[in-house]
Amino acid sequence: MDQKTALITLMGPPNAGKSTLINQIIGEKVSIVSPKVQTTRSRVRGVLTDDNVQLIFTDTPGLFVPKKKLEKAIVRAAEDGVGDADTICVILDSARKDCEEKLEFLLKYVPPAGTHPVYLILNKIDMIDTKQLLALSQKLNEIYQFQATFMISAETGNGVKDMIGELSKSAPEGPWLFPEDQLSDLPARLMAAEITREHLFRRLHQELPYQLTVETENWETFDNGDAKLSQVIYVTRDGHKGIILGKQGKTLKAIATAARKEMEELLDQKIHLNIFIKVRENWIDDPERLSHWGLES
Repeated sequence: MDQKTALITLMGPPNAGKSTLINQIIGEKVSIVSPKVQTTRSRVRGVLTDDNVQLIFTDTPGLFVPKKKLEKAIVRAAEDGVGDADTICVILDSARKDCEEKLEFLLKYVPPAGTHPVYLILNKIDMIDTKQLLALSQKLNEIYQFQATFMISAETGNGVKDMIGELSKSAPEGPWLFPEDQLSDLPARLMAAEITREHLFRRLHQELPYQLTVETENWETFDNGDAKLSQVIYVTRDGHKGIILGKQGKTLKAIATAARKEMEELLDQKIHLNIFIKVRENWIDDPERLSHWGLES
């Protein structure tokens, strides 16, 4: 049976559920998930290989109007993801009242109808009345002529299997780009840093949302299979260190413990994790930091 391969880009506004969906599709964590917007900073590919079909999903950062250098680099990464795709899936949070407005904004980045297969994904269908959902789908398809509309819940997986089936049918013939057992193109070092960053976001809530980044500086694997990781949390101000540390260092200890346990489960090996905090005032505008995340300044 001939192999089929499709490069599929998930694009949408921040917090539409792209990362949750790609993790649901792959069945493993390949992208950071947080209730906060703009948590995905670089393009992440998740690979689903089933039978003779390989679907390569790109989780792009949410598209928004950028102001700072980091934000512009994030949006540029999302635009590049759209340009590289065979197929584009526009994902919207169906429970929001501004879906039409969001779609109008996103269409600036979508190729003209007929040049690429473009699908509409209405996410979070468990949070909207069925009649409202059908009316919304009709309105959005009047704005743009989508190949098809998928109604799903990325959180529960409802509708995702049917969506994958349809995308598999329309995948063009071509050789696979990844080995059959590979689930992501994200290097282990970067994935480990992403896991820690996610736990920082979850633990710190509104206190320190986007003024930090995490890098895995050292990774040593021992003969018994254990790994020792050293990570650095970069913040922009000295005062941020105390927020992350918490009273008697308890906040950072809890974050490190949760991150380590998740790494061990994902990587299937024992992890020894050391985390340090460093102040680097202008890391957000530092080309070297952007390059580390696969972003161009």
